[in-house]
Amino acid sequence: MKPDQPAHAAPEDAAARRAVQPVICYPVTGLPAPDFGPYLAAREGWEQVDEVLVPAREARCFDVPAGHFFRITSVEGPQVGDLNLWNAHDLHERFYSGKTRALHGTHLSAGDRMWSNLPYLREMALITEDTLDWYGFDDFGAGVHDVIGTRCDPYTHHLLAGGQYHHCCHSNLTRALAERMAMPLEEAEAHVHDVLNVFMCTGFTRDTGQYFMKSSPVRPGDFIEFFAGMDLIGGLSACPGGDCSTVHSSDQAACFPLRVEVFKPHTALLGWQVSAANGYDRSHGR
Repeated sequence: MKPDQPAHAAPEDAAARRAVQPVICYPVTGLPAPDFGPYLAAREGWEQVDEVLVPAREARCFDVPAGHFFRITSVEGPQVGDLNLWNAHDLHERFYSGKTRALHGTHLSAGDRMWSNLPYLREMALITEDTLDWYGFDDFGAGVHDVIGTRCDPYTHHLLAGGQYHHCCHSNLTRALAERMAMPLEEAEAHVHDVLNVFMCTGFTRDTGQYFMKSSPVRPGDFIEFFAGMDLIGGLSACPGGDCSTVHSSDQAACFPLRVEVFKPHTALLGWQVSAANGYDRSHGR
């Protein structure tokens, strides 16, 4: 635990140092803003081509071709989910939550993109609709759909509480990817990565800066929708924390399934194409 009081006295100019105005690290004004008109038009007459029901405290993988949409929907009760994305042709390219957070902020909503890891750093998916966009940030500083929590995992569970718990999201996603790719668990686990916490309501405490969760505002019928910027394999875990109102990684929490639907547009988006891998030449100054 941190000490209650700092070990060092504040300098005389402490107030002036604290008053320095912040600067956004990565301004995104240079990125083209999405024009939602074509995306909305592409949904007219679309065809559902797949549906996956993710059971409570389990995970499932699903496939989304480039240029298709997918939705994650709450269907029976308030439930949060942990989402991984991979390039369907190369699992080494996967969702990069840290850079996505640096570009778009701690919580995502419609208009934000999900970016892939280095050295690719390109758009994997665009969020096209979010029925919880009304929530914003509450008085505790909490928002919905965060990219700050890593995923519940059995290693942290063992560190803090002991025992062997196998239905943490990390293990759920590992099992699901191993089944989808017909690979050993140990190989699949290496590809499981930090997540988009779908529907989860989270923030940082203002006094200690600790990650916190609170009851999710999601209700049956709420959904978040994405447009696939490349051929994707998705992995979604229906978190054992349920709506994360009281406990995390527990068999006692009320948990519910989540539904994933994949839609093929009636017509392709005019002028849209899969984004190229990042143009940096990878010479690193040599």
